[in-house]
Amino acid sequence: MDRIEKIKELLAANPTDSFLCHALALEYIKLGNDTDAKKLFESILENEPGYIGSYYHLAKLLERIGETEAAIKVYEKGMEEAKKAGDDHSLSELRSAFEELTF
Repeated sequence: MDRIEKIKELLAANPTDSFLCHALALEYIKLGNDTDAKKLFESILENEPGYIGSYYHLAKLLERIGETEAAIKVYEKGMEEAKKAGDDHSLSELRSAFEELTF
């Protein structure tokens, strides 16, 4: 069974598991399926705004598909959530990517 099928099987038992949704989105990115990956990241962040890792990956995806303004907003929201959570490592990664895009 491939990774995607295994993750989908696990998600069938727990469809709102952010970790599994994030993992599935990353697998979709590996396959070049940005559309489904984007939907999953957006769903994760809508349901669990504190799932900080998804901000970085969603923003990078948006950058790659040319949605620069949307990527900037996602980086900004991610930095805000990272500050709230006291997650300095994620904040630093988000800030670096944001600055690379905007400066």
